[in-house]
Amino acid sequence: MSSAPSSPPARLFVLGINHQTAPVSLRERVAFAADAVPVALAALRGLPQVREAALLSTCNRTEVYAVADDEGAALADWLATHPADTGDLHAYLYRHADADAVRHLFRVATGLDSLVLGEPQILGQVKQAWAAARAAGTLGSQLDGLFQHTFTTAKRARTDTRIGANPVSVASTAVRLAQESFARLEDSTVLLIGAGETMELAARHLVQAKAKRLLVANRTLVHAQELASRHGGFALPLEDLHKHLGEADIVLSATASREPVLVRAQVAAALATRKHRPMLLLDLAVPRDIAPDVTDIDDVYLYTVDDLQRAIEDNRRSRREAAAEAEAIIELQVARFMEGFIARTRTAPLKRLRAHGEAAREEALAKARLQLASGADPAAVLDFLAHTLTNRLLHAPTIALREAALTGNTDLARATEKLFPQTPDPTADTPTDDPKPAP
Repeated sequence: MSSAPSSPPARLFVLGINHQTAPVSLRERVAFAADAVPVALAALRGLPQVREAALLSTCNRTEVYAVADDEGAALADWLATHPADTGDLHAYLYRHADADAVRHLFRVATGLDSLVLGEPQILGQVKQAWAAARAAGTLGSQLDGLFQHTFTTAKRARTDTRIGANPVSVASTAVRLAQESFARLEDSTVLLIGAGETMELAARHLVQAKAKRLLVANRTLVHAQELASRHGGFALPLEDLHKHLGEADIVLSATASREPVLVRAQVAAALATRKHRPMLLLDLAVPRDIAPDVTDIDDVYLYTVDDLQRAIEDNRRSRREAAAEAEAIIELQVARFMEGFIARTRTAPLKRLRAHGEAAREEALAKARLQLASGADPAAVLDFLAHTLTNRLLHAPTIALREAALTGNTDLARATEKLFPQTPDPTADTPTDDPKPAP
């Protein structure tokens, strides 16, 4: 009877899609709403190959981070069917393992993999992903250590380089696009749909640009009122959007809705009240807030987050030197993290060996105590204890060495010589079953 093979060491994996590999029409199908993340994490952790898992889902990326026992195939299949059936997803996926996975997360958190190079919001989103996994109980020591190292690396890169100087967000890029390509903000009414972080940033930039009038629509009116009051705007409930849409020259939208909040009929009706004065619509959400067929309407100009890629290329060029410095910091930190990760992985066999020894000791001691309690001779009990421990500890190695001798496996024999440099007496008995209990 052979001993059970030891499980292979776990590996780090990341699988995902982002603005560089997949269009917004696919990204929005794979995006996870905040309230869906705990269920998704539980499903991920339930995969037999997965030991630890975290999920990062933003407007520009959806990524699964995992400590797993396979090559990531199960993770890819899971992502292709959650939360929507996206059978064509595999063609757009990127996969990274071990050091490459560590490097990828470091680059993401630092803003080097963002649509806007060096943008600061992504680090907060990575921290939220870590907190969600921790709350869901899917974060073990390996992934937790990786995320902690990630936060330190991102802070170091942003402190020691100018990658975060004059930060440019998608919101500020959208406002600049409105200024440069459409209308004077000083003469424009701007409608913000949503009251989250992106709209907060947009409102700040609009105020700085001296927008004439600011409207804020949100499903929860109190949140719209809070945002509007901070920036001198007017708040309205989302259900009243159709009443005020025609007033807006420029619309920026970023909500967490799974369905469009602006459809063709609404925009067409608003345009009629404007006597076909042009409207600029900037959809910063994934999934998209504005139905794509709105672009078919004359005098309406619709931009999505993907369209902003060209608008921010100038910013990307200006930060490339700082990015190179940040990349050097990341490479150093990847090497340091992997040293610790590999060391922890290699100590796993030692931990298993010690656990096996501890279990054998406890079992033998329990039997010996029972014999002493029943009045057995102490000398006989000591002899029983010694033989039992010997057999328990050497049973599996003995069988493995016999099999190695039969199959010609000399590696195991050489390893045994290193572990036990003093060869025991060849005439000694080979451990067999437990001796009979002491009388």
